[in-house]
Amino acid sequence: MSDGFPLPKALIERARQFTGPPVTPRVAATVMLLRTGPDGLEVYLLRRAATMAFASGMYAFPGGSVDPQDATGLSTVDMSDRLGLAPDEARAVVRAALREVAEEAGLALPAEALIPWARWVTPEFEARRYDTYFFVAVMPPGQEASNISGEADHAMWIRPAEALDRLAAREIGMLPPTLVTLRELAKLSTVDELVEVAAARDPATPVMPRVVDGRLVL
Repeated sequence: MSDGFPLPKALIERARQFTGPPVTPRVAATVMLLRTGPDGLEVYLLRRAATMAFASGMYAFPGGSVDPQDATGLSTVDMSDRLGLAPDEARAVVRAALREVAEEAGLALPAEALIPWARWVTPEFEARRYDTYFFVAVMPPGQEASNISGEADHAMWIRPAEALDRLAAREIGMLPPTLVTLRELAKLSTVDELVEVAAARDPATPVMPRVVDGRLVL
């Protein structure tokens, strides 16, 4: 996306006045839950409640920061090479992803269901920054996603292309990582295609947006 994203005047001014040093980003994980609907792949989106300190009112995927509790526990899945992390760090990210899906969508996913997709780091001028690992996961049979966390006030299954149309019509809002990811998912038609594309991606190198001429560019 060479043209980038237009920014509100307040964010442009914040970026202009920023002199550093930047806040150290918190490591986080988010999961794009997918299922096959009548018209193709559908993704699960949550609208963050107005009471949330970060991205309130925005549609996003289930996810959150890595907590100290995520550093403990057993895991038979080693994604350290794919994530570019030490084994202990990678296991903590994976456990955080699984925990957030359980807390926000009521799902018990096995670690094997997570497929690394991307990594995004919040721009340096922001006071609240995250280093977020994105995963995709296909809904397991016999389970249903349910908004149970209290951190969201609406949840929906929607085709990525339809979500983008609603964004363009200003019916919903979302941050650039969600938008870019939906554009990537909108190009896919089947679960098999999703798995093939994900295997060829680089989920370890961070996407680090920056501000250029009043726009956020990747």
